[in-house]
Amino acid sequence: MAYTSWRGVVGCVKPTMRPGGIEELIRILPEGVCLLPLFLDIRKGTVDEFKRAAEPYEPLVARLAEAKCDVIHPEGAPPFMLLGYEGETALIRKWEDKYGIGMFTSGSNHVRAMRAMDVKSFVGATYFTGPINDMFADYFRQAGFDVKGMEGLDVPFADVGQLSPYEVYAHVKKAFLRHKKADALYLLGSGWRVMEVIEALEEDLGVPVIHPICTRSWEIQRRLNVRQPVEGYGQLLSDMPLD
Repeated sequence: MAYTSWRGVVGCVKPTMRPGGIEELIRILPEGVCLLPLFLDIRKGTVDEFKRAAEPYEPLVARLAEAKCDVIHPEGAPPFMLLGYEGETALIRKWEDKYGIGMFTSGSNHVRAMRAMDVKSFVGATYFTGPINDMFADYFRQAGFDVKGMEGLDVPFADVGQLSPYEVYAHVKKAFLRHKKADALYLLGSGWRVMEVIEALEEDLGVPVIHPICTRSWEIQRRLNVRQPVEGYGQLLSDMPLD
């Protein structure tokens, strides 16, 4: 069965059963864009779990292709970033060739948004700790960016959504200021609920904030040939730069 909506249908594969991300995205998407979500069930947020996660995406990608979505977005930065930038690019190309539908991952989306904003260097913040942050940094270095730091916040993976946006603001602001000047602040992961402090961070730090849900909305518009700026969530959505 093919599903339609007047501006387009986006098939999403969500890596977790975590609430929040879909609601926040729907609020900032233009009218007439439909989301068709399917879910995996990543729970622990460990490197081993993420390394096993890329393969289970494909059956869900295939279902969304069968539904004739206009674009497919396998979400979740870690499962694909751990493949490396070239490995992720090759997998996207393989799936696009196999299913005949344009696709983008979280990582490729973040790279595209940074390039559209002319970002050359950034400080990253995540809700992970340990060596996985080095893997995230390596992914972006392979994509050509100067990663000044990838700072983790120590919080249980299941509890990320319970963090106050103001706690996250304090963490990422301190992380940014610990490093030499960068072109942008990057927030990895859709689990933390921080939409309401994006503009405050941009105003206080004087740089754009690259946030997963905002970049997702921006690329969905670009993919569907829509251009409807959104105020209140940072420069990327208010300026809607072409890439």
